[in-house]
Amino acid sequence: MNSKPAQVIVITPHPDDAEYGVAGTVARWVSDGKEVVYVVCTNGDKGSSDANMKPEELVRIREEEQMAAARSLGVREVIFLGHPDQGLEDTPQFRKELVRLIRMYRPETVVTADPYRHYVWHRDHRMTGQVTLDAVFPYARDRLSYPDLLREGLHPHKVREILLWASEDVNYRSDITATFHLKLAALGCHKSQVGHIPPEELEEWLRQRHKTLAEGEDFQLAEAFHRADIVW
Repeated sequence: MNSKPAQVIVITPHPDDAEYGVAGTVARWVSDGKEVVYVVCTNGDKGSSDANMKPEELVRIREEEQMAAARSLGVREVIFLGHPDQGLEDTPQFRKELVRLIRMYRPETVVTADPYRHYVWHRDHRMTGQVTLDAVFPYARDRLSYPDLLREGLHPHKVREILLWASEDVNYRSDITATFHLKLAALGCHKSQVGHIPPEELEEWLRQRHKTLAEGEDFQLAEAFHRADIVW
C-alpha cells in the first residue's frame, strides 16, 4: 500500500458500486488535484447469473474490471479487502480494517453507501455503510479504540466530511455534467455486470438518472448524496 495521505477514501461494498455511486464526482475531484483511494470490501464472487461461471474466476474478472475503472478515473490506489460477496458483517475485525485505513490515509472526505435505506437494500451495502460510519466516529478518532494500532504508529484521525450515495435523504448534489463521459466509461469497464446492455441503452439510462438527480440545480447532471459535515 502507498499510505501517503489521500484527500478522499471511497469505501465500496462490491466492485462496480463506486462507479454507480460516485465516479463522476471522483473524476471531478481528480481533475481538481485531489488524490482518491478506493477500498473494495468484497470480492464480488456471487455477482453473476452465468451458470458456467466459477466464483474464483469471477473474483479475478471483477478485480481486473475494478482496476480498469479506477485507472480510467485517475484513482490513485485500489485496496481489495477480499471478503466474500454477501458475507459482510458488523464485526470488530471488519471495523478495525477500516479504522486502520482511515488512520493510514488520513482523508478529509469518506464516501460510502447509505446504510439507512428502507426495505429492499443489499445487506453488504448496509453493513459497509454502517461499519464505515462507526469506523469514522468514534473509532478512528479515539486514541484508545485500538491500542495496537497506536503501537503501529497509526494515530487518531478526524474525518471532516462523509458522503453517502443512494440516500433517501439527499441534501447535496454534485455537478458531474463535465465528467459524465468518464463515469460512463468507468462503468463500462465492468463488462461482467453491464456487458449485456447495449452501450447506447446504458448511456441513455445513466444520463436520464443523473438528469433527474440534478432537477432544481443550475447544472444538467448530478450525483446525489447525504452529506454530513463533522464538527469536532
